[in-house]
Amino acid sequence: MGFDDSGRRKPESSGLSKEEIDQFVAKARKLNAERMEGYREQSLKIHPWVCARCGRQFTIKNLKGLTVHHKDHNHNNNPPDGSNWENLCVYCHDHEHGRDMGESEDAGVGDEGMASMSHSPFAKLGDMLKTKEKKKR
Repeated sequence: MGFDDSGRRKPESSGLSKEEIDQFVAKARKLNAERMEGYREQSLKIHPWVCARCGRQFTIKNLKGLTVHHKDHNHNNNPPDGSNWENLCVYCHDHEHGRDMGESEDAGVGDEGMASMSHSPFAKLGDMLKTKEKKKR
């Protein structure tokens, strides 16, 4: 498999011309954009303009930073009541999809939102503060 002049990987011989492939990709992108715009607009009408994870509030000025996440990860499951959607800021949305791919720093975080860890980084903080207070006297 080689590369074209723009550095893109050339597709293996599929029997389609470059123009046919370009038309197919353009049509797929257009349909995807229409589908996404449709459910995003619906979700923005139904749900508050607040990230469901971090609570960041959005206004018309920064609304482009609020995305729609499919809870079941099925982009074709778009019930009109919005029960499969939640509005997430772009950061929380990226984090959500990173978790699915095992790329998250919070790999031990479960559904409860609590990390499963045995180490407590602040366990001895109280003792350290007491020792510091005694030294000041």
